[in-house]
Amino acid sequence: MLLEKTEGILKKNSRRIAIGYDLCDSYAQISYCFPDSEEPETLAAVTGTEQFNIPLVLCKKNGVNQWFYGREALKFAQEKEGVLVKDLLSLAREGESVEIDGDSFDSVALLTLFIKRSMSALGLVAPPEYLEGIMFTADDLDKRMVEVFSKVAANLHLKTDKIFFQSHVESFYYYTIYQPKELWTYEALLCDYDNRRMKVYALNSNKKTTPVVMYIDIEQYEQIRRKDPEALTEMEEDEKHLLDMQFLDIVKEKCKDRIISCAYLIGDGYKEDWASESLKYLCMGRRVFKGNNLYSKGACYGICEKLTWSTEGKNYAFLGLDKLKANIGMKVLRRGLDSYFAVMDAGVNWFEAGKEYDVILEDGSDISIILTPLNGKEAREIHMTLEGIPERPKRTTRLRITMEMASENQVNVRVKDMGFGELFPSSGGEWVKTFDMV
Repeated sequence: MLLEKTEGILKKNSRRIAIGYDLCDSYAQISYCFPDSEEPETLAAVTGTEQFNIPLVLCKKNGVNQWFYGREALKFAQEKEGVLVKDLLSLAREGESVEIDGDSFDSVALLTLFIKRSMSALGLVAPPEYLEGIMFTADDLDKRMVEVFSKVAANLHLKTDKIFFQSHVESFYYYTIYQPKELWTYEALLCDYDNRRMKVYALNSNKKTTPVVMYIDIEQYEQIRRKDPEALTEMEEDEKHLLDMQFLDIVKEKCKDRIISCAYLIGDGYKEDWASESLKYLCMGRRVFKGNNLYSKGACYGICEKLTWSTEGKNYAFLGLDKLKANIGMKVLRRGLDSYFAVMDAGVNWFEAGKEYDVILEDGSDISIILTPLNGKEAREIHMTLEGIPERPKRTTRLRITMEMASENQVNVRVKDMGFGELFPSSGGEWVKTFDMV
């Protein structure tokens, strides 16, 4: 089991429940907590065990519109009593339909069905109306994945509108900051292995900034792969040795000239305990933990922050791949004095960032936007010319500006001429431009 910190979540009405829901193509996992919980708990897929992974599969029973999920789905498929549907997350991401017995099923609807069925198991913990908020977490949280999760969330008809999404990287960050600080005084490693590839995350911090800036370096290793990732038979000794040596090379590289406080080993790829020499090396002066519920618990900590059940993260700014890396604002005049107007703050999810506001144009036809990176680089000013805007006296043009992120590195700016009351009607002019953040 992974180590847990036993403080940090504030005590409130314990009748409310928050959920961290982890998804990948092979399994789902659900962690949950109450406002007065010392730490999240993970729902057991098999009662009385520490088997937390729920197989991410559905099975349609032959001849009828009856569906089963998880282990029951695998059982029905194995007994040839139904058709198994796998890779639900990838199917939904690609927007592919599923054909069974001449009928077509929407992949997002099937993913929604799985999530709804799996969440029903929480009924023994708390009734649905007690749900305060849920955080979904997945490996690649790109724009398409956000669209899929948004559709799923709408179709679930949950008793809350506090529904959020974060990447596995951010779930690792949240999990880490809720652990004892001696475990991440320097760098913390996460080695995620699924028999096909290994992802290694290295969590670093810049303690010279306020708030402390946290960031994660990611490397992927395709060479450390089982001969047959789907094999159900026990691994041969020569294959175990090969994987052990490959992993040893990876951790030696990651630990070279760096101080690693701790390492987490997660994923089904470690089940057969092949990492003997590599573990010996990792344990030399470092704390090492094995488990498989880090992401769902990290998602649970993340939703607690969103609900303000906890404030552990208030002293940190996390700059993950899906985070806004710079503060975005404008120079404005307030009461005759130059001032900075904050539009979007660094550290928020880029797909959640956006703002619409009105300004009065002093004169001319230019507006300027200021990007201030949190990586220590100098701020830069970007100019946008509103070509063709009507000439009017000073301070008689009201502009409506809408800013939103097109991706983690691009910001869209839309400017609309609103005129100035009855004196100067709107010209209907509209200007759109996309700026690179880097």
